[in-house]
Amino acid sequence: MAPGKVGIEVRERLKNQVAVMKKKFPDFKPGLAILQVGNRDDSNLYISMKLKAAAEIGIDANHIKLPNTATEAEVLKCITALNENPAVHGFIVQLPLDSNKPINTEKITNAVAPEKDVDGLSSINAGKLSRGDLGDCFIPCTPKGCMELIRQTGKELTYLLKTNALAEEVSKADILVVAAGKAEMVKGEWIKPGAVVIDCGINYIPDSTKASGKRVVGDVVYSTAKERAGYITPVPGGVGPMTVAMLMQSTVESAQRFLEKFQPGKWSIQYNQLTLKTPVPSDIEISRSYMPKPIGQLAKEIGLISEEVELYGQTKAKVLLSALKRLKDKPDGKYVVVTGITPTPLGEGKSTTTMGLAQALGAHLHQNVFACVRQPSQGPTFGIKGGAAGGGYSQVIPMEEFNLHLTGDIHAITAASNLVAAAIDARIFHELTQTDQALYTRLVPLINGIRQFSDIQIRRLQKLGIRKMEPTTLTEEEMHKFVRLDIDPTTITWQRVLDTNDRFLRSITIGQSPTEKGFSRTAQFDITVASEIMAVLALTDGLEDMRRRLGRMVVASSKTGEPVTTDDLGVTGALTVLMKDAIKPNLMQTLEGTPVFVHAGPFANIAHGNSSVLADKIALKLVGQEGFVVTEAGFGADIGMEKFFNIKCRYSGLQPHVVVLVATVRALKMHGGGPTVSAGVPLPKEYTEENLQLLANGCSNLSKQIQNARIFGIPVVVAVNVFKTDTEAELDLVAQMAKEAGAFNAVKCTHWAEGGKGALALAQAVQRASQAPSHFKFLYNVELPVMDKIRIIAQQIYGADDIELFPEAEQKIILYTKQGFGNLPICMAKTHLSLSHDPERKGVPKGFVLPIRDVRASVGAGFLYPLIGTMSTMPGLPTRPCFYDIDLDPVTEEVNGLF
Repeated sequence: MAPGKVGIEVRERLKNQVAVMKKKFPDFKPGLAILQVGNRDDSNLYISMKLKAAAEIGIDANHIKLPNTATEAEVLKCITALNENPAVHGFIVQLPLDSNKPINTEKITNAVAPEKDVDGLSSINAGKLSRGDLGDCFIPCTPKGCMELIRQTGKELTYLLKTNALAEEVSKADILVVAAGKAEMVKGEWIKPGAVVIDCGINYIPDSTKASGKRVVGDVVYSTAKERAGYITPVPGGVGPMTVAMLMQSTVESAQRFLEKFQPGKWSIQYNQLTLKTPVPSDIEISRSYMPKPIGQLAKEIGLISEEVELYGQTKAKVLLSALKRLKDKPDGKYVVVTGITPTPLGEGKSTTTMGLAQALGAHLHQNVFACVRQPSQGPTFGIKGGAAGGGYSQVIPMEEFNLHLTGDIHAITAASNLVAAAIDARIFHELTQTDQALYTRLVPLINGIRQFSDIQIRRLQKLGIRKMEPTTLTEEEMHKFVRLDIDPTTITWQRVLDTNDRFLRSITIGQSPTEKGFSRTAQFDITVASEIMAVLALTDGLEDMRRRLGRMVVASSKTGEPVTTDDLGVTGALTVLMKDAIKPNLMQTLEGTPVFVHAGPFANIAHGNSSVLADKIALKLVGQEGFVVTEAGFGADIGMEKFFNIKCRYSGLQPHVVVLVATVRALKMHGGGPTVSAGVPLPKEYTEENLQLLANGCSNLSKQIQNARIFGIPVVVAVNVFKTDTEAELDLVAQMAKEAGAFNAVKCTHWAEGGKGALALAQAVQRASQAPSHFKFLYNVELPVMDKIRIIAQQIYGADDIELFPEAEQKIILYTKQGFGNLPICMAKTHLSLSHDPERKGVPKGFVLPIRDVRASVGAGFLYPLIGTMSTMPGLPTRPCFYDIDLDPVTEEVNGLF
């Protein structure tokens, strides 16, 4: 018998089948995983055969080897990961398990997903086999190989016998299959002349002629049996290759079954069907009327495995950064940024458009799609703005979870920021009240009679040029340099933070207690989302990078003008610990069941106003090459979009494919010279009646923002959010003027009232635009002088004639350049209500010089931010805040009053 020849024929057939699959799906490859526990010689031999065969056929085989100290729980954890890995279609546990820990083999084999159990060892596959359900199960590979060999002889197998009278029964057998696991147990003289003998045994016996001191034999004495048998399989080279061939066949069959159910690269996702109502109910009513699917189910649908997901209840979860590491070799999807015209009090609906577009791409065009948005601050939620989850039938749900604590990221940032503030004032206090020796003794204390520097103190010594590791060897001068940060209190830029709108914290006096010995100073609170740590979270690309960024945050200058960092304060490690969970993006979903990452929420004026780089990167890997990630930039295109390109994309290395620019007829009318509006007062008729001239005038702002986007070399699709008072003539005029200004397309959108269906035309336009040629480029080279970079933004994006530097701004530019920060990108802190510095100037202001009042540095985040005018970093509460309407139903525990 020539099993090797049969095996080669099987492999050649499988090779052709795999080639057919790859021709239809070029990026697809059948995947096989082999899990081994321990290091048995026979297992190693079989596994090497399997890996070689898989490579020949074109199967992507992965060998996972656990030590013989692996516990049952560790093996089960590994099995769970392989079960959930969509790239694995066949999966075997190599038996026997070679562990010195007690492991239940049946429990292990039954843990393998039946649809991947290509060894056919699970109880479910055995049950299906026993009832004859051969089209939906896997037959164990060795019996399957034996049956194939028997078929090759032309003989039929009638029964198998178990007996104690072994030699007698063997001598009667026309077909003999031996799988006893005992070396040369069946003697040649027992064999019936002309019988078919299949020897499944793999055994080692001593052999001094071999280099290893042993050789492989079967369960049958081959040398004598071959003289009597009609057909016999040799060992090695007999059943082993057939078993391997059948394993490969089952793996290919499993991959074919996968392709029948799923399209490679496409999520198998359950979408929610919307039941639209007219008039459109309130946002909270709509949110409450749809039950979100369990977040763990959504995570599985989009290709995350369970060990990459930390559930926070049933509607939100953290996604671990290990997902990005696992997916690092996958191609990125299409990257879309949603921005808008210059904002007005009438609203443009960027968040609603972001959600509507995601719902249209996913639930209606069946594309893999992720929305990535910022986490809102609780300050405005309880103040005047309300929620920020989108609106109508295009929103994140549950909206109360989205708008309130979520998973505690903002609270972690609050704690970290305030720890830095406490460290600054405590250090100034201790330096004022202690000698060098006393400071040194306390900073490097004796522990068990030994004085040692901590890692962060060693970094400070290296920064100071002191190359000593032994604390007792420092000179008095070195000790002085080490213990004295010598912070100039007038240069402190770091503020305490709170995620609440509180106008009375805008200026405070600290240190008034007698215990502070007369050291007091004027300080302030910022709202948490204005903290540099929030910007760091949004721009970091991993834990190590976050620790570096947190460590280089500049909090003040010394009295000699040197920058003082959080690393100098010794607080970097503690900040990283406080932020270790906040760095993981938060997973939620839209009304129609498409995934949303909610992560980071930096201000869009003194910071860059975009959600996190990490969320975008993970999402781009999860959606795959043909999928879409839709992210939103804060405020108008002149602010959020410009910073998205020049800051976020510069640090992330990602290149966007499409800009979606959101506009409304009534907002454009305001830019055209329409009257001001007041909260609670009916809109003037200019906004509710057709006025083409006013609209045409206002379209100048739309045209300018289209131009701003095109400066970066990216195609622009204009989304016109439709209101019921808009006329067809007005909507057509906006579309016409947008295209004349260079937009790739301009489409009407009704997603607020219709969900994804209302953004279908927008989604199709985005698809087409993503395939159009693009030539992404940054606006400026960071190596340019600071003043030149500011001027480029002012003139090319805002339309200013020039810039004017106030004396303080000039001094800061000189200082930051001297301190080595001159090559950072620029983050302009300017009003969002106008292209100019004057919020009252709508449309496209001309003939203005942009005043630069001051320049500040967020060195950890990685940018300088010039201040144009006065920027409030702590909002106040209005006369009637939103909290008047917010309450909890004690019976249902539902939150009422959010909008």
